[in-house]
Amino acid sequence: MPTPSWVTAWRLTGDDTWRTGAIRAASSLIRRYNPQGRFIRAWGALNDPANAGRVIMDTMMNLDLLAFPSGQTGDGKYLDIAVEHARTTQRNFPRPDGSTPHVYDFDPASGAPLGPGTVQGYSPASCWSRGQAWGIYGFTTIYRRTGHREFLTTARKLADFALGALSPDHVPVWDYLAPQAPHDIKDASAGAVMACGLLDLSRATGEPRYREGALKLLTALSETCLTRKSTRADAVVARCTRNRPSEDGIEISLPYADYYLLEGILRVLRPDDIDRAIDLSTV
Repeated sequence: MPTPSWVTAWRLTGDDTWRTGAIRAASSLIRRYNPQGRFIRAWGALNDPANAGRVIMDTMMNLDLLAFPSGQTGDGKYLDIAVEHARTTQRNFPRPDGSTPHVYDFDPASGAPLGPGTVQGYSPASCWSRGQAWGIYGFTTIYRRTGHREFLTTARKLADFALGALSPDHVPVWDYLAPQAPHDIKDASAGAVMACGLLDLSRATGEPRYREGALKLLTALSETCLTRKSTRADAVVARCTRNRPSEDGIEISLPYADYYLLEGILRVLRPDDIDRAIDLSTV
C-alpha cells in the first residue's frame, strides 16, 4: 500500500515526508524476510509461529516497495531481499501450464518447501485469478527493476495462461480452475490488476498481443462492471470478489479494483501522467 500512496505522493509533490514514510515501511517489510527459505512471510506477528512459513502470490506486488529505498539510499539490501523472494516464488509457484496456487508453504526453520496451499482460491491445485494477476504485474515490475530476464519469462508464462483462461466476456472468473469455471462468479479486480500488468508486459517485451489483451479487459470492465447507483459504497467498479471460499465479499466493490482500473486507463490515455506518478523505468 505505501507504493501507490506514499511513493507516488513523493514523486508528485517532492514532499520528503512521503519518502521517509516509504523507506520506513520498507524497513518494516524486510523484517518479515526468512533467510533460510529466502522468502518474505505473508501473515502473522513475527513472534507467532502460526503461518511462519506461509508465502502468498500477493507479495509479488509488494516488492517494488523494496526497490525504492535501494534506489534512494544506495543500500542494496532491500532490493536483494526482493530479488531473493521473487526467485523463491518463481521456483515454487508456477506450474508447467503457467497457472499458480495462491499459497506455498515452507518449513520456517529449515526453509525447505512443503507444498502448495490456498486461502482465497478454490484449492491448492486451482488458480485464483487475482493472485495470477498479482504475479503478472509483480514479475514484470521486478524484471524492470533488475533486468533479470528470467522474471520477464515468468511474467509472460503467467500472462499467457491467464489470457487463455479468460471467457469471451473478458471479465475474469474468481478462480480459473474452480469446478464451475468459466461459468462462475466474477472478480473484476483481477481484471483491473491484470490489465495494468499486461500493459507493462507489452511495454517490456514489445509484444502487441499483451496490450490488446489489456484493452479488452479495460473495455469489458468499463462496459459491464461499473457501478451506477450504488447504495452500498462510493465505488466505481462492481462485480469484485474478495474471498469466495469464506463467502466474504461476493461480487462487491473493492478499492483496489477502482485504483487499478484508473491506473490502466491512465496508462492507455495519459501515459506521461502515469509515468510521472509511477516509476516505469527499466534498468
